[in-house]
Amino acid sequence: MANVKVLVLRTAGTNCDMETCHAFELAGATTERVHVNEMIKNPAMLKEYQVLALPGGFSYGDDIAAGRILANQLLNHFSNEVKEFIASDKLVLGICNGFQVLVKTGLLPGTNVDCGNAIQQATITWNDNGKFEDRWVYLEPGTENCVFVEKGKRIYLPIAHGEGKVCFANDEIFNAVKDNGQVTYRYVDADGNFGGFPVNPNGSTDHIAGICDPTGRVMGLMPHPERFVHKTHHPRWTRDNVEIADGLSVFTNAVGYFE
Repeated sequence: MANVKVLVLRTAGTNCDMETCHAFELAGATTERVHVNEMIKNPAMLKEYQVLALPGGFSYGDDIAAGRILANQLLNHFSNEVKEFIASDKLVLGICNGFQVLVKTGLLPGTNVDCGNAIQQATITWNDNGKFEDRWVYLEPGTENCVFVEKGKRIYLPIAHGEGKVCFANDEIFNAVKDNGQVTYRYVDADGNFGGFPVNPNGSTDHIAGICDPTGRVMGLMPHPERFVHKTHHPRWTRDNVEIADGLSVFTNAVGYFE
């Protein structure tokens, strides 16, 4: 396997950067945590990596809106470098707050537009119940066109967010995302059925938990795969005889892409 290098971007309020590094390292990658100020000073450094990861947390305290300030920094200081990064067949993963950043930059869903041109086509807003949700959810894969998704495998992951409801600017964009196979995961119950709260914990449009861009190499996901990379992370690992950590597949698929 090639030596895959991952840049894990962090800033004030980021709190899942070390866990994201650990998950990628379990998958066989080499990781580096890089503060956004270092990226602003030297955006060319991105060329040294194969994966850009925007981890979960509450960047800048979610002031203004979740992910908005970090998204503005990306757009204003190194958007060209990120566009070149994606165009060179590399990968971008945004988890929770990182997903919020990606939609606010226009990188996701990136449908029928030049990715990263600052045209926001979707947002991730307040949960329908108006409360922070911290629970485990089942996810059904919705596409075979995304690098990060293990085809046909329903997974179980934790969520931790107050703003997780995926919405689109209009029906045209929403339909394009569905028709292009850009819905990576949807919230379901243990049997794979859709439902209201708590099956869909935030009221997300079409039960969407994650989307990718048209290339399938840029994905945003609200649940946290990096929080289930050892079987003992599962809340019922002894009762359910858990042997496989579902979240690890997201990272092994990414690293395996470069074999």
